Amino acid sequence: MLYARIPDFAGVDFAKADSIAARYPRHSLRDLRALADKLTRPLSTDVEKFRAIYTWVCKNIANDYALYLKNEHHRKKYSDPEVREAWNREFSTRVFEKLLHEHKTVCTGYAYLVKELAFHAGIKCIIVDGYGRTAQSNIRGEGIANHSWNAVRLNSKWYLCDATWSSGAIDAKTNRFVKKFDAIYFLMEPALFVRNHYPLDPAWMLLDNKPTLHEFLNRPLIYNNIFQYNIRQLLPEAFDITIPKSGTISFQWEIDHNKQPASIILQIKGNDFLDVLYPEVYHDGDILCIDHAFKTKGTYVIHILFNGSYACTYTVHVQ
Repeated sequence: MLYARIPDFAGVDFAKADSIAARYPRHSLRDLRALADKLTRPLSTDVEKFRAIYTWVCKNIANDYALYLKNEHHRKKYSDPEVREAWNREFSTRVFEKLLHEHKTVCTGYAYLVKELAFHAGIKCIIVDGYGRTAQSNIRGEGIANHSWNAVRLNSKWYLCDATWSSGAIDAKTNRFVKKFDAIYFLMEPALFVRNHYPLDPAWMLLDNKPTLHEFLNRPLIYNNIFQYNIRQLLPEAFDITIPKSGTISFQWEIDHNKQPASIILQIKGNDFLDVLYPEVYHDGDILCIDHAFKTKGTYVIHILFNGSYACTYTVHVQ
């Protein structure tokens, strides 16, 4: 299997593909062949054609969070495999009805639509099922397979993308979907993609050195904001850190010098307080570092912000 090792399309201008996608807002899904033809016929390369498909799906399909929550509730509720399978069949019917009639869906619908439109454009694309890691799911534990995304073959190589997470995000305060296209998950480098996507079939990590599921579930929690800095390594690599009282933790990121954040903020949350600190930043070669000493016993949630947006989260146990 050939797959991308670096961003092979970094020099491609996707403005034309994105502009074509913008011509067909709320286009009917009853004839996917016709939609795929409209999106791709003016374009000459497969990567541009796939970008037009991807952009259209992300901008025209809404994430139905209520439907997602309902599915999560039933999947946890039904312990009997046959009962769970019956629910899955019923739920799949509901997903595609919502997609067709309301342009609303969950990750399965996003991945299906990307795959089908790519098929009609002559591009090989598959659905990949696995574990999606967010602030609400797959933190520690055994993990729950809760997400679907796509792998696409372009220029004889396989690439990864996630239209669901590129389409917007759920507002944690209102539990409502906020539409905002973010191309960060479009053909993302596999070593970054695996930070919050773990496929049921490990081959679809598209990596030679694959983390285990246990390692994936116990890594630091990362957010979309961190990917723009091309983080190659993140230390410590564990979500839970235990240190003695008065111990110091060094948080480190291997990062491109020309993509360094202008500011780094450390938020430390205890049982009854929240400290916001502006730590001293220093370099050790290509490694960006900040240190913090914990003087009081307890358990703390540590949020690290790059340029005012969340980048990663740890839990620190001070004994």
